[in-house]
Amino acid sequence: MQLYNTLSAKEREALLEQAGEDRLTLSFYQYAKIGNPHLFRNHLFVAWDAMEVLGRIYVAHEGINAQLSVPARRFEEFKAFLDGIYFLENVRLNIAIEHDLKSFLKLKVKVRHKIVADGLNDDTFDVRNKGIHVDAETFNQLIEDPDTVLVDMRNHYESEIGHFKNAVTPDVDTFRDSLDIIEADLQDHKEDKKLLMYCTGGIRCEKASAYYKHKGFKQVYQLEGGIIEYARQVQNKGLENKFIGKNFVFDHRRGERITEDVIAQCHQCGAACDTHTNCANEACHLLFIQCDACASKMEHCCSTDCQEIIQLPYEEQKRLRQGIPNSNKIFKKGRSEKLKFKK
Repeated sequence: MQLYNTLSAKEREALLEQAGEDRLTLSFYQYAKIGNPHLFRNHLFVAWDAMEVLGRIYVAHEGINAQLSVPARRFEEFKAFLDGIYFLENVRLNIAIEHDLKSFLKLKVKVRHKIVADGLNDDTFDVRNKGIHVDAETFNQLIEDPDTVLVDMRNHYESEIGHFKNAVTPDVDTFRDSLDIIEADLQDHKEDKKLLMYCTGGIRCEKASAYYKHKGFKQVYQLEGGIIEYARQVQNKGLENKFIGKNFVFDHRRGERITEDVIAQCHQCGAACDTHTNCANEACHLLFIQCDACASKMEHCCSTDCQEIIQLPYEEQKRLRQGIPNSNKIFKKGRSEKLKFKK
């Protein structure tokens, strides 16, 4: 029984181009008690590999978090499979605003300690005591309330290219970093202010809302389905769009445009730009914003040092990477002393 990928990303990319069929990019999550995550992981992999599903899926005792690319012709089959799992029946699917044939190039189903790295001890509070979910229309109304504090639960590199107007956007690298910072900043307003949160698809707010209620916040709200579902409802219902810029997504697209506003700048030259890329030097792989002119000039690298490295023979590049920890560069997305125009 095949329980792992047998094709490389390049091989899969070539097959996708050759097939040329429409694919849907979507995501979903569900908190549920999973007794044997490893067995469930294998069940998902076998079924989805047969359906030609690609994506990144995390499974844990606490539930599932999935970002996927599904062949359009097999969507109903995929949906029927989900409905056949008792805790995933009629689960909300966040369908992307923009689709891409190559949003994912492999099927990765991984067992993790948690489906979102929140750093919380769930045994210390009731994770089921969540905040009030609101739709796009109610969300817009709450934003206009002077007693509402709107908080972006995403990381700095996400909010940099797009966010809701007048939102608090913590300058953090990880979700877990933001939790205590937000509580400290709003320490004096736990009773008199409405805490309204949003994230990409809703999963981070799901846990954060319960955590903040545990910490004493009396009025906690969260955007149902996150930015992805908000954009869909705004379009379908003709609502005023209060989001500006692009929504960062965790696949090869790196973002989907919600409005034409470009609120970020190239990290190398300062020109208006909101296109993320990864440094072409595999030993670096830093995520940063780069305009077309700098991409051409710098050969898709973040610095001249990395540009020099990619000129070396590939075997020499591999040799230089051996034994050198570079996880800190990768983790600190968009943060480097070599990026002159990082805000």
